Amino acid sequence: MEEYKNMILGMEESMSKLVSFVIPCYRSEQTIGGVVEEINSTMADLPQYTYEIILVNDASPDNTFEAIRDLCQKQSNICGINLAKNFGQHAALMAGFHYVHGEIVVCLDDDGQTPANEVGKLLNGIEEGEDVVYARYATKQHSAFRNFGSKVNELMTRVMLGKPKELYISSYFAAKRFVVEEMTRYQNPYPYVIGLVLRSTKKIINVEVTHREREVGTSGYTIGKLLNLWFNGFTAFSVKPLRLATVMGIASACVGFLYGIYTIIKKFVNPDVVIGFSALMAAVVFFGGLILLMLGIIGEYIGRIYISLNNSPQFVIRESIDGRDTVED
Repeated sequence: MEEYKNMILGMEESMSKLVSFVIPCYRSEQTIGGVVEEINSTMADLPQYTYEIILVNDASPDNTFEAIRDLCQKQSNICGINLAKNFGQHAALMAGFHYVHGEIVVCLDDDGQTPANEVGKLLNGIEEGEDVVYARYATKQHSAFRNFGSKVNELMTRVMLGKPKELYISSYFAAKRFVVEEMTRYQNPYPYVIGLVLRSTKKIINVEVTHREREVGTSGYTIGKLLNLWFNGFTAFSVKPLRLATVMGIASACVGFLYGIYTIIKKFVNPDVVIGFSALMAAVVFFGGLILLMLGIIGEYIGRIYISLNNSPQFVIRESIDGRDTVED
């Protein structure tokens, strides 16, 4: 019996862990092949892991999906997903999460700026017991616009979502399978991956990696896309904007009330002063504050209903190519 138990333990130790790489792709027909090749060469030096790659084309206007199709034909461990329209990076990640098989899921960019050859640092953090490991960059090689957007996103996640100040959030991270499964339970539209991670676990750390300069093309993020991303974050995962409206309503009502008292006192002190305009402004500010207060309370409930009941799809898959042995939906 003891020998049988030892044999089973030995078999378990010899089994490799499966790592799933999920890569959202947009305008990356010239870069995605290099990213996949770097993953292949890096994982060859990590024999304790096997791996699969899920490439999600977010309705790219170039030939990105044709490049993905070629990669799927060359490697049996690659799954290609083609979305019916552009749903955004976070929705593309969610689509990929529904196809992963691995015990560990790694997300990275399609442009080669996130170094796939340093994935071992993220995997080591997972092996040490953390649930999620984010890459931290000493120096980011993004444009000034993207760096500004990152700073705004950092502030928003801290204020709206309760992200710890010392935690750095990036698009390059590794997570345990249970975290990803919890994330896929979220069925509402406009997902925000950072919010889903933060509500799933607090065991999150950073590891230092190098951020590369972009060799081909430009960033797919525009001002409109960044604004949509931020709105997704604080409307889908926080009611603080509604609470802010409530606080502003209370403050306005208080100001109007105090101004009304001031107007009355001024009339008693100087009866000859005409107070019609002042009284009107006091009434407008006071009742305007009350209206904002009521709207804030109503909005609190509407926001919760919206978060819970909006059934628009996160993504729509037009086509998938999967050469793996099994497929999970």
